[in-house]
Amino acid sequence: MTPATATTPVPIDTHLERVRSRLARLTPEQAQDAARRGALLVDIRYAALRDRDGLIPGALVVERNELEWRLDPQGSHRLPEADRHDREIVVLCNEGYASSLAAASLHDLGLFRATDLVGGFQAWRAAGLPVVTAPTAP
Repeated sequence: MTPATATTPVPIDTHLERVRSRLARLTPEQAQDAARRGALLVDIRYAALRDRDGLIPGALVVERNELEWRLDPQGSHRLPEADRHDREIVVLCNEGYASSLAAASLHDLGLFRATDLVGGFQAWRAAGLPVVTAPTAP
């Protein structure tokens, strides 16, 4: 077993800028249009934020730590909607930071049309787009 190759440390802001240069990021309105065309909107926010702020109707909720396993079309734990590598996927988090990193990770799996929502859920809500109250657990 060989040791991992050392890399030059990079500040997160630089890394985020590099990651985003690989993505065709969408505005809330563009994301809504993409969903109407059949793109998957994937909400990776944690439960407390979904409970507090609500959900985008039709968005798939996939916890960040499960994202790659659920969306890999070749994976044994994939969701039925993750049926092909050319599927358009729009990842959203709360404010549009973690979603950029998540979308880049999906690119690394070959999901070349994955991107994220600029400003995340908060931008969607600020744009006046539909939001529903998260269902309460029994």
